[in-house]
Amino acid sequence: MRCKQFIIVSLAGVVLAASLAGCGGAVPASSAVASSVAASSVVASSAVAEAALPDGVYTADFETDSSMFHASEAVDGMGTLTVENGVMTFHVSLQSQKIVNLYLGMAADAPDHESDWLQPTVDTVTYSDGTSDEVYGFDIPVQAVDTDFQLAILGTKGTWYDHTVSVRNAEPKNEDAAAETAAVPADGSYTCAVTLEGGSGRATVESPAALTVADGTMTAVIVWSSPNYDYMLIDGEKYLPTNTEGNSTFEIPVAALDTALAVTADTVAMSTPHEIDYTLTFDSATLTPAE
Repeated sequence: MRCKQFIIVSLAGVVLAASLAGCGGAVPASSAVASSVAASSVVASSAVAEAALPDGVYTADFETDSSMFHASEAVDGMGTLTVENGVMTFHVSLQSQKIVNLYLGMAADAPDHESDWLQPTVDTVTYSDGTSDEVYGFDIPVQAVDTDFQLAILGTKGTWYDHTVSVRNAEPKNEDAAAETAAVPADGSYTCAVTLEGGSGRATVESPAALTVADGTMTAVIVWSSPNYDYMLIDGEKYLPTNTEGNSTFEIPVAALDTALAVTADTVAMSTPHEIDYTLTFDSATLTPAE
């Protein structure tokens, strides 16, 4: 009899619990917490998905919380964002070589995670006045655009500092426009501004330079700021000066406008001849028919 009563009471309890649940009764705390965590995960995943970009190459602004830590003025505070298989990496050229490492996180954690320090690249930047400089650049992993994140910096004095940064306003690079800009102009004689980079920075070339196009092939006249260059190398081909007096002058082929042309120039100004690597870039926006 007692057994029968126990069974009846137990069944009644089960029915009552089900009834309360159906009428909006309290949900166990553990279930509520689990539901909350799951919902938060979905929201976080959605936020990351919305912040992601299609695979491609973009220009973007690099924003920081410090006037002492920012992109070089030569690149207008911008860098290049590359998205490959959904993974985003942002390359930025800084203003000098005084920041030697970056760490994605807080400064306090950086010393214990040396293997995660971001290493610098040596970037050559060109300013609006035509001068150039070698600065440090970094490839920074980015989880989401238009979102602040922590980035610690290590200076030459060996101290880590916390900073809040973001990569914003990403815009696809217009490859079609670049190709159109770099197109070979019609046959004729032109002048075109040319920028020299590399070496010690003391050498210059005359700008604008004379540019001739014949049968779709471009040839430029390069006049150095020194009479001491005795040959130039381009794609393994040696070019000799076209003059015997005055500053060294060469006629060289130009493969494309708006694209850095790698050249090597040999100088005899030192105790022994030295081959020095440079790049020459011809700006199509300044192309003008010769008078």
